[in-house]
Amino acid sequence: MTTLNTKKIYRADQVGSLLRPEKIKEARKLREAGELSPEDLRKIENKEIARIVQKQKDIGLEAVTDGEFRRAWWHFDFLENLIGVEGYWSGDGIQFKEQQTKSRAIKVTGKLDFDSHPFLEDFEFLRDEAGEHVAKFTIPSPSMLHFRGEIDPSVYGDEEEFFKDLAAAYKKAIHAFYDAGCRYLQLDDTAWAYLCSDEQKEQLREKGLDPEYLVEKYLETINNAVSDRPDDLKITMHICRGNFRSTWISSGGYEPVAAEIFGRLNIDGFFLEYDTDRAGGFEPLRHVNREDLTIVLGLVTSKHGELEDKETVKKRISEAAKFIPLEQLALSPQCGFASTEEGNLLTEDEQWRKLEHVVDIANDVWT
Repeated sequence: MTTLNTKKIYRADQVGSLLRPEKIKEARKLREAGELSPEDLRKIENKEIARIVQKQKDIGLEAVTDGEFRRAWWHFDFLENLIGVEGYWSGDGIQFKEQQTKSRAIKVTGKLDFDSHPFLEDFEFLRDEAGEHVAKFTIPSPSMLHFRGEIDPSVYGDEEEFFKDLAAAYKKAIHAFYDAGCRYLQLDDTAWAYLCSDEQKEQLREKGLDPEYLVEKYLETINNAVSDRPDDLKITMHICRGNFRSTWISSGGYEPVAAEIFGRLNIDGFFLEYDTDRAGGFEPLRHVNREDLTIVLGLVTSKHGELEDKETVKKRISEAAKFIPLEQLALSPQCGFASTEEGNLLTEDEQWRKLEHVVDIANDVWT
């Protein structure tokens, strides 16, 4: 079993999800119809994951993912397999600009815990396929259970107890992935992007939620979850403004939360969306006050197939380097290519060209 120390910076990196091939889409339909066994579905997934892991190696990525091929969602699949959480079909999906997701939702119906999670087996397969490369695995951030989940007040009348149990469950998860050989774990989080948006913060207030309270509780919970992680486990966070069928939800630069996340979150790096002006400028990076914190600039979009001008991307990297040293920066797409199984509106060939583009630009800038 390969267990590599991954505290190094991967100058060309990726967020995680990849477009689902037709073979997997068809297999999942057959499984839902009862015409394919779970074992046969997994065999098809295994073959396709092995294929795309090799492709990632071939184009020069050092950290490889399973493309989240076994998932329908970037967050719900993991969360509803925590002890005390159930998934269900609700009346409405999540509303994006001109698009709405399927009506999946989650609720907390019992005391939270982590044990025998199916994602552990998923990681082990990726680990074995990665070989001498680094197996990067992605899970939703702890804050997403509170942000997206419905909590039964008869189970958690005291929200402090909920956040304490949530952090404890994630602490167990982090150690379980580590024991399975994971050395590069990413926490995906859309809550921080919402907390950068005046429009979204007003909607939170209308629901009776205090954005300032959420900032503090999410900081506290995440830091508690990662507090005793092993020294050779790299944990990063991806902050996203929405990524469904090439659409989005929120807008707003990082300034409202920059001092908190860059100065107080005890993780190793951030993947930041920077492919449009909806994410604002690089000025919030001045709040980075640690030499060991990496900022991965999402300057290449995953929402369409057209390649960005290489020199323009390099110029933007130089602009970011005015606020944080170049040696603390890296490059990636702004998000995954398929945060849900439906995927963004580009082809698989265009997806690979995007990732090759990231590798080429990173090699020009940092070698």
